[in-house]
Amino acid sequence: MSKKSKPDARGFVFSTDPSFQFQPEQQEEAETIAPQQQKLRIRLDTKQRAGKAVTLVTGFIGTGNDLEELGKKLKNFCGTGGSVKDGEAIIQGDQRDKVLQWLLKNGYSGTKKI
Repeated sequence: MSKKSKPDARGFVFSTDPSFQFQPEQQEEAETIAPQQQKLRIRLDTKQRAGKAVTLVTGFIGTGNDLEELGKKLKNFCGTGGSVKDGEAIIQGDQRDKVLQWLLKNGYSGTKKI
């Protein structure tokens, strides 16, 4: 397949406007708010995970780097693996009590276990 037949990497194929200039959408990351103002939700999930249970921490408002940092600290405290995807921290296993304990100890007072 030649390069000429590949679509534009930005998603544009053709424009009839001769003065068209592509301006990418600027995605602004939300500033990380204080831990006391975070309203985090902790829940157990087994859907689409081959029956294995994971603990999800959702509702974090802030930058991706801060969420990565929170996920790393939670995984370290629980002694398990996990990841951060789509704005949620994923901790392997049923770690709801440990995660809630760590979050409350570190000032995340608006946290609920679902």
